[in-house]
Amino acid sequence: MSEPGMPTIDQLRVFISVVEAGSFAGAARKLNRATSVISYTIANLELQLGVSLFDRLTTKKPQLTLEGRTVLAEARAVSNGINNLRAKVKGMLQGIEPEINLALDVMLPAARVTDALKAFREAYPNVNLKLYMEALGAVTQMVRNREASIGISGPLDVEVDGLERVGVGHVTLIPVAAPDHPLARAGRNEPGAGREHTQLVLTDRSTLTQGLEFAVVATRTWRLADLGAKHMLLKEGIGWGNMPEPMVREDIAAGRLVELDMPDCKGGQYRLQAIFQTDTPPGPAASFLISRFEGQSAKIW
Repeated sequence: MSEPGMPTIDQLRVFISVVEAGSFAGAARKLNRATSVISYTIANLELQLGVSLFDRLTTKKPQLTLEGRTVLAEARAVSNGINNLRAKVKGMLQGIEPEINLALDVMLPAARVTDALKAFREAYPNVNLKLYMEALGAVTQMVRNREASIGISGPLDVEVDGLERVGVGHVTLIPVAAPDHPLARAGRNEPGAGREHTQLVLTDRSTLTQGLEFAVVATRTWRLADLGAKHMLLKEGIGWGNMPEPMVREDIAAGRLVELDMPDCKGGQYRLQAIFQTDTPPGPAASFLISRFEGQSAKIW
């Protein structure tokens, strides 16, 4: 059995046009070519592939054969691939990054993340995105190590050379616990009450904050590297801890968690900053993301 020939991109696009137009004449009008040229192109494509793409005998309008339907799916995939290739190259010629590696702090509200990424997808549909979710200094470390081109990071009490920072607002942290936790049942707690109960603390996977503590008051702590795990354990009554208010808003409304009244541990604002390397400033796509996060800061999420 002989191998099928190699169809051209033009042949595949003519084939797709015939299917979409419903006739050879319709494809000719769409492509501004003579109908005879369309027929000749399809005949050559069938000859090269060794299969009939259209049933021309049982109907006046060309109907796809079983083989034609299979070829159509592959032809569309090839055509879309070529279109995407051309769009990416055009973007690169215009200075648009082919790919963005984005590192986000886990404290960033989910609504802000989805808002920014939906807008990014619409504005730069041909730019690939790699998304990383990290905590505390791990976002900064990824940008410093050039594993991420930009990051949305929480505050660091250490200076990191070579990074530029743009303020993008904050998220409010509040102390919470399950309704049956002693700190929740107490109502208003006395100063120092939190020290007597296990505090769930988000830990840093990086070395940038090694030796530093953030809002840790308890003598007994459980350290977790995942905010989702901390959220789960809080609802199960295993300790108390600070959480981003948007993340626990529904739990508080439903009674699954209680905001604690602790005069010496009231939570507070967790500042957020967009960061990037000084020597590799963001291109158009990365700048769009930074501007989107910056513009969100005036809204309530």
